[in-house]
Amino acid sequence: MRWIVFVIIYLILDIYAFQAFKTISRYTWIYYIYLFFSLLVLANLLYQFNIPEKQGWAGARSYSVGFFLVFFVPKLLVFFLLFGEDLVRLVTGTVHKIAYTEKDFSIPSRRKFISQIAMGVAAIPFASLLYGMYQGRYNYKVLKYVLYFDDLPEAFDKYRITQISDIHAGSFDNPEKIQYGIDLINEQGSDVITFTGDLVNNKASEMEDWKGLFGSLKAKDGVYSVLGNHDYGDYVEWESSAAKRENLEALKEVHSAMGWNLLLNEHRYLEKNGQRIALVGVENWGAGGFKKKGDLDKAATAIVDDDFKVLLSHDPSFWQEKIKNDPRKYHLTLSGHTHGMQFGIEIPGWFRWSPVQYRYENWAGIYEEMGRYINVNRGFGFLAYPGRVGIWPEISVIELRKGTAPA
Repeated sequence: MRWIVFVIIYLILDIYAFQAFKTISRYTWIYYIYLFFSLLVLANLLYQFNIPEKQGWAGARSYSVGFFLVFFVPKLLVFFLLFGEDLVRLVTGTVHKIAYTEKDFSIPSRRKFISQIAMGVAAIPFASLLYGMYQGRYNYKVLKYVLYFDDLPEAFDKYRITQISDIHAGSFDNPEKIQYGIDLINEQGSDVITFTGDLVNNKASEMEDWKGLFGSLKAKDGVYSVLGNHDYGDYVEWESSAAKRENLEALKEVHSAMGWNLLLNEHRYLEKNGQRIALVGVENWGAGGFKKKGDLDKAATAIVDDDFKVLLSHDPSFWQEKIKNDPRKYHLTLSGHTHGMQFGIEIPGWFRWSPVQYRYENWAGIYEEMGRYINVNRGFGFLAYPGRVGIWPEISVIELRKGTAPA
């Protein structure tokens, strides 16, 4: 039934888009070619999501979602513009019938320039979504931040942390681009590298072709990681609960094989010149229906309250609900999860918008409350829609400074 409703909505939008093509074009073959590709995209999506053995969001299924969005989003804009015009036409016809007592009720014909405007507006997301699929998803950006803390140990002044998140290895298909991203990470020369969850989409086997590349990540104080909601294998069907548990254990072994230190509700101390800071890692904890395995009390066992603390926690909702008001004071939390929805508009220092902001209060970049900070990394990879538009894949570099931020 859900698929039937979905198809009906899609076809209604198609009717409006088809009318726009007919209004602005003299050539019949143009809008029939459009109709052919539009229906082909719909048929491919239905096919990909109704193959029993297909699970997850990788490969052909991911591209079926991408091309569907390339057609669907522009048509949605066309629909709103032309439907708005239809309402105006209906009101105009009604007024003429009542006010001027015209014998026959008629609706004014659609104006060509409205269709031209609609098609021009629709071309923007059409081109953007295509660009996002073929260029944007590997358009890595290094974002650098400097954060000041009065109680940072002196030895850690100018200490640099590189953070990546949400690799989603099952979606990758270009080793050269991934190598470029890994080289960018290593080029930052940070003291420590952190990864904040979602190594795979669903299965540990997705990392088979990529663990050699990600195993080449190097930092003086090592690479530390935590699990994200996708790492537990909750979004696919398993032949048994034992198979699901084995998958999780295999994924943990992948972290070890790459030389990463996986923190499972535990902590490590990073030491320098006789001083130290605590690096704390919790398992996934997410508001709503997401898995809640993060145990901060267990992770912080034996940590002194006065220790400077950096927390790795995949879902930023953990910071809102558990961390920012914790009396133990976690100075800096590193999270991911949101991907910035892989779609939005960002003009640095002036404007930032993405639909994901209506779901998460902290969805991208640095936030501060009461001297406690969180960085929400926009993600290294992608999921479902195989691309990024406006919200680019991110490598965060955070420099810790002792003292007060300059005015």
